[in-house]
Amino acid sequence: MGVVIETEVWEPSRALYIFMFICCFLSIFCLPNKSIPNVFDHAPSSSLLRFQRTFLLFYSLSSVIEGLWAVFGEYEWAYYGVSKEQMVMSLCVGYGVSLFFGSFLGMLSDLIGHKKLCLLFYMLHLFVGIWKRITADPAIWLASTCLSLASSVFSFSFETWMVVENEKLGQRKDALNDMFWLMTFFESGSFIGSQVLGNWLIDSNVNKNIASICNAAIVITVIAITYVTHGWKEAPQAASFKDYRILFYKNVICDKRIWLLSWVQACVHFSVVAFWILWAPTIVADGRDVSLGLIYPCFLGARMLGSTGFPWLFNGPLSIQMEECLVYLLIGIGLVFSIVAYDYQEIGVLVMLFILFHACMGLVSPLLAQLRSMYVPNEVRGGMISLSLVPANAISLFLLLQGGYYKRFWNSTIIVFAAFGLFSAACCMHILKKWGKQLHQNRRNL
Repeated sequence: MGVVIETEVWEPSRALYIFMFICCFLSIFCLPNKSIPNVFDHAPSSSLLRFQRTFLLFYSLSSVIEGLWAVFGEYEWAYYGVSKEQMVMSLCVGYGVSLFFGSFLGMLSDLIGHKKLCLLFYMLHLFVGIWKRITADPAIWLASTCLSLASSVFSFSFETWMVVENEKLGQRKDALNDMFWLMTFFESGSFIGSQVLGNWLIDSNVNKNIASICNAAIVITVIAITYVTHGWKEAPQAASFKDYRILFYKNVICDKRIWLLSWVQACVHFSVVAFWILWAPTIVADGRDVSLGLIYPCFLGARMLGSTGFPWLFNGPLSIQMEECLVYLLIGIGLVFSIVAYDYQEIGVLVMLFILFHACMGLVSPLLAQLRSMYVPNEVRGGMISLSLVPANAISLFLLLQGGYYKRFWNSTIIVFAAFGLFSAACCMHILKKWGKQLHQNRRNL
């Protein structure tokens, strides 16, 4: 007589979802009147307010497109018969493309206009969707190349477009600050929406409905292309390549503060990459049975909650220097990664650590965006962001080859690399804080 051993699938408590929703709701709607974002005002819409609301809707659609392909990820490629070795190599190809080509797209965006680069983002997604739809055996290398380039554009082009348009419309500093955390908030919510949409389309029948993901991506992309083409008017770029090169050299290459800020951005980006590659293998280590699809929204919900802390800290009753806040946040995230890398943890502990990581990241993203507005001219903003990701893409490519393909590194080793990077980023931000104080003092003495 055989013995049947029942295994329990670990799932997060439903109370956690309710708690995050209530906290986000209270964090936004209990803000003091002077701290409520203009986007939520009920006053007659000005041109600036209309643009902000339209942009957030437009950015949310773009985030849904970006997140749709990650809903089933490896499972979708396994359905097409792609092996794990091919998946790892496709990741390497993607980061190689981002390193050698995506790093310079920001400069191209500054030169030819952000509208054209946003159109490129949609065209790449549209191509991947049509290619998967009409091909029974889509090439994973081609899809990885296109989606990596699209992700590179997504990392800088929309933010730069928003900042430039706000400047043209006579933006106020507080309104721009609100837009940064609202972008993080809506992006995280849209990623959750893409998971809900993907699961609804599949409807428990992957073999029959796997192509519906491509259909949804194609439809949303066509809507976005139509809006960008007809509803977005952009003035032609006046600066020549020679003028841009001089401006970029003066304001980026020769500015030590930008070097420090770029390293911080690279370390943060690499930590996010390391997390999304390794979080699932870390949680299901030793054959643990976990419902990963229910944990994913917890992370993004924590990121949404973290982003709502921005107006409380910098527009509300609290007053904290941004550089100082980032120092503490980066040290905290580094400690989280150190704990995960050093010791074996129960599933519940791991999930709570990862939730803490995303809550901190929800606050780090708008803080870095605001620092870019303080130190980087809008004319070279896209080039600075894309070029700052070169170290992150290079390290990601190296560790994927050594750890994922050649099996020379443990996953914990990659997490340690991310932790050390975050600690070094905290040191750079501490130095930037000192230089910022000296700059303010010199301005007062003049």
